[in-house]
Amino acid sequence: MSAQTVAVDAVGRPMPEFPVPAPLTAHGPARVIALCNQKGGVGKTTTAINLAAALAEYGRRVLVVDFDPQGAASVGLGVQPHELDRTVYNLIMDRGIDYTEVLRPTAVPGLDLLPANIDLSAAEVQLVSEVARESALSRALRPALDSYDEIIVDCQPSLGLLTVNALTAAHGVLIPLECEFFALRGVALLVETIEKVRDRLNPRLQVDGILATMYDSRTLHAREVVARVHEAFGDKLFQTVIARTVKFPDATVAAEPITTYAPSHTGAEAYRQLARELVARGDAA
Repeated sequence: MSAQTVAVDAVGRPMPEFPVPAPLTAHGPARVIALCNQKGGVGKTTTAINLAAALAEYGRRVLVVDFDPQGAASVGLGVQPHELDRTVYNLIMDRGIDYTEVLRPTAVPGLDLLPANIDLSAAEVQLVSEVARESALSRALRPALDSYDEIIVDCQPSLGLLTVNALTAAHGVLIPLECEFFALRGVALLVETIEKVRDRLNPRLQVDGILATMYDSRTLHAREVVARVHEAFGDKLFQTVIARTVKFPDATVAAEPITTYAPSHTGAEAYRQLARELVARGDAA
């Protein structure tokens, strides 16, 4: 009689079966999650789009805030940034504009978007002379909190004033980390920035977790990176890992989340598992 096989994660921890979240009887107030990493190309926007879509599948009302002047999250959710008259830039720079004037529905039920385009790059300079410049996004999102369960802010790849705004507005930070050693080097600087924001601007801010992305279990390198992250951050490392697959760029070209583009693909299932793990962590906190 063979012993029962126990599923383990990428660092050998027993992998629990994260339950499907219970249906909600009411919505709000939202928990704001900033997706941050000053290194580009780590799967940050891919995670913002697909985690949001997976949470929406589970009955959550979700708002994605594209806070990157490149507008990648907007494009990935079917909005062409260059065609927009009003974006999140107008929302944070003009106190007379309500978030509903910028809001765009997406093709995913329960998932809305505050889009961005290159105009947002000007805010980094213009906010410098503003009073409470680090709190512009927090102020702009305040009226939206009661309408959503989760607000996911997709930050630009830098630790500038826009990212500090996102951290000031957030309850938690999710750090996508590409499984290669160069990506590891910047995490300490990011964590230091998060701690400074918590000390000086936002005492409630916490690291929700570090997400290993672009993982290839066939390579020793990827496994060693995940082991190093676990050694440094312990249970802050999500047990869910996101494997490298061509389906993610394919879904981006199609301007939809992988959960609708290829709903039965392992990438879609991974983001559903991440959504379940995130909710389970929140319930346990």
